Amino acid sequence: MMKMMKMMKVMKMMATLSVFLVLGALAPALGGRHQLFYTYTALSKPIERPGIYEFTALGMLDDRELDYYTSKTQAKVPKQHWMREKMPQDYWEKGTQSRKSKEQWFKVNVDILMDRMGHNKTDLHVLQWRHGCEIDEDTDGNIKFLSGVDEYSYDGTEFLSFDEKNSRWIAPVQAAEPTKRKWDDVPILNQYTKGYLEKECVDWLKKFMGYGKEELKKHSPPDVHLFAKKSVTDPSKLTLTCLATGFYPPDIEMRLRKLRTSLPEHLVTSSGVRPNGDGTYQLRKSVDIVEDDKALYDCYVNHETLRAPIIHSPDIQCLDCTVPKLLGSIIGVVVGVLITLAVVGGIICFLVKTGRIRLGRNGGFKANGKRPLSDPATDPAAAPASVSAGVSAAASEEHIDIGSESKDAKDSDSACDSGRVTGNASSASSQEKID
Repeated sequence: MMKMMKMMKVMKMMATLSVFLVLGALAPALGGRHQLFYTYTALSKPIERPGIYEFTALGMLDDRELDYYTSKTQAKVPKQHWMREKMPQDYWEKGTQSRKSKEQWFKVNVDILMDRMGHNKTDLHVLQWRHGCEIDEDTDGNIKFLSGVDEYSYDGTEFLSFDEKNSRWIAPVQAAEPTKRKWDDVPILNQYTKGYLEKECVDWLKKFMGYGKEELKKHSPPDVHLFAKKSVTDPSKLTLTCLATGFYPPDIEMRLRKLRTSLPEHLVTSSGVRPNGDGTYQLRKSVDIVEDDKALYDCYVNHETLRAPIIHSPDIQCLDCTVPKLLGSIIGVVVGVLITLAVVGGIICFLVKTGRIRLGRNGGFKANGKRPLSDPATDPAAAPASVSAGVSAAASEEHIDIGSESKDAKDSDSACDSGRVTGNASSASSQEKID
């Protein structure tokens, strides 16, 4: 139970950080501030959850995904059609090889960090690296560098960050001090990091902005729906939901109202603004209401693409209220009993056929001396062992501690993919590991 709670805590931190990375630093589509960031996330072990991988790498231009790599696909792929059209094939091939190299690097260093922290390796731990730059563009198209970011976090807590103005590393926790000392003792590495943030990152940012110029101009109005369903927590009430989807930019105003008065936010459940995956966004808000009062409610939505706010009228349809309550209850009970009998019967037949149980004299069941069936999700003995392929190969190479590769191989967003060699790869690889 404690392991499960700890894993859920780490996953919550990952989700919070991921939302922040995608939505927490939005920039306008034209003019003003623009940002280019790359985020790498590595788990200490694989977990069986849809859409969660042992290693991921994501490139973001403002609030739009540029490219994506996962330990499952093993390929860096474009997320915008203009990236696919404008960037040559060798860009993606070189980027894929660099991502694979980083994946191995992260596997080694997350193990190093667990040892340094004294953490149990059977638990789930997360190492993340985020780097990039922010610029300001005036009305004449002139670019001004504002700031650069190169930072690492471990289990959702800041571990190490680069002070771009003073060309030094900041260690907010004691465990990061050895890494800080090693990196600050190699001036060429810090010089390269500063140069990348202030020059190369800005060059890539301007290039990508030019490629996606027409796409970044596009604005999409929200498609708004208002519906109700039976509440899962209180059968006597309805859950009223307002959904706005397909809009861009992501800034939007949504209010659930009763008699044209906005409900307090603490009474409303919100999904928060989320990406749809196609460059647009969605938002939904819900509240539990008394069924007889549903005509008193409406949904108010405003967005910069709208000439006037959208207000959905009180004509709200309940999606699962068409069957009379009593008849619905009877049908539900009958169907539930039938399904239960069918499932139980099927399980019994399977156990008898496979010899795990046998029929007794009076029609009862007896165990056949074998270990009962177990659920891999709850029974550690039944679950397959998690083995991280490639770790031993990566461990045989020499690495400096967290972030060594950030100084000599910035993949598609660096000098490496532009055909230039920084000249400090050998000095970086000759450094020893942590501890």
